[in-house]
Amino acid sequence: MPSHHVFHYNDTFRLETGAALPGFQLAYTTYGTLNEQRDNVVWVCHALTGSSDFTDWWCDLFGEGKLYDPREWFVVCANALGGCYGSTGPLSLNPQTQRPYYHAFPQVTNRDVVAAFDLLRLEMGLARVHTLIGGSLGGQQALEWTLLQPGVFERLVHVASNARHSPWGIAFNESQRMAIRQDPSWATDTEAAGREGLKTARAIAMLSYRHYDTYAATQQEKDESALDNFRAASYQVYQGEKLANRFNAYTYFLLSKAMDSHDVGRGRGGLEKALAQLKTRCLFVGVDTDILFPVEEQRFLHEHVGGSSFYLIRSNYGHDGFLVEFPQLKEAVTQFYRQDEKVAAVGYARQEH
Repeated sequence: MPSHHVFHYNDTFRLETGAALPGFQLAYTTYGTLNEQRDNVVWVCHALTGSSDFTDWWCDLFGEGKLYDPREWFVVCANALGGCYGSTGPLSLNPQTQRPYYHAFPQVTNRDVVAAFDLLRLEMGLARVHTLIGGSLGGQQALEWTLLQPGVFERLVHVASNARHSPWGIAFNESQRMAIRQDPSWATDTEAAGREGLKTARAIAMLSYRHYDTYAATQQEKDESALDNFRAASYQVYQGEKLANRFNAYTYFLLSKAMDSHDVGRGRGGLEKALAQLKTRCLFVGVDTDILFPVEEQRFLHEHVGGSSFYLIRSNYGHDGFLVEFPQLKEAVTQFYRQDEKVAAVGYARQEH
């Protein structure tokens, strides 16, 4: 069974904006056993509203008899800094005031998030990671981390994500934050601040996560006489309620801003120069109906990272295809690993000659 842990960092932690946290904690989950060679580590980066429990939201990839069998692999996933599943975030107690941070929690970027992850990695004594895998926001963070620590990650599996967040994606996120700001409770320092706005934000997000065909297939009216209370309408309300019951508006606001600021070319001479620095073996996976992180973004990465691989998932679920199409994602990773085996076999044959 997965094990749950908490990492404490007690020194001042400087953020990219110039602000600082007086220490932090990260909740993280491990699954499997580290082998003697310490070369079987898989590190997972979760999406916007995910947690460190990867067996929950990527359940078909991790477990006995699955792609990442805990009898063979040691899997790690940490809840992002700013999160609400055990890591330090806006609802955490500020040790300097002895009150929750609420709106005073500083803005974090993906670079801050992975810098915190890297402190955990060092604490765990993991010098090398066999595979770093992440989707959506987690894919952004994984890509950033490979550039931050180029000698650590042997392979990157980057799913339905990008090198720089697009104006289209930022516009979607800002529309959601506008909904949160319109909630009168957002101005208060309370745990439930922005809760009603968060429901609307999630409903907006669903339009970017899914696809026209998704709604046509799952929310079409069965009764031709319906004049109100449509299935698609109740579905939007349901999705908003569902998220509000497990998340908070502060973290949603904060991590959507981290997504917006994602740009691996910042301070590295631009995207092309930054991507040319990547020495990690990379697999870029796109979903053909993804309108939030369209396939052009993964193809761009493939074209600018030497020796990389690309795999296209076909799905009616839009962006959420990366959380749904498990057989195709498993096939993508399996093919990626087989390429390593072929390269090794060719190298061995040349040595024999």
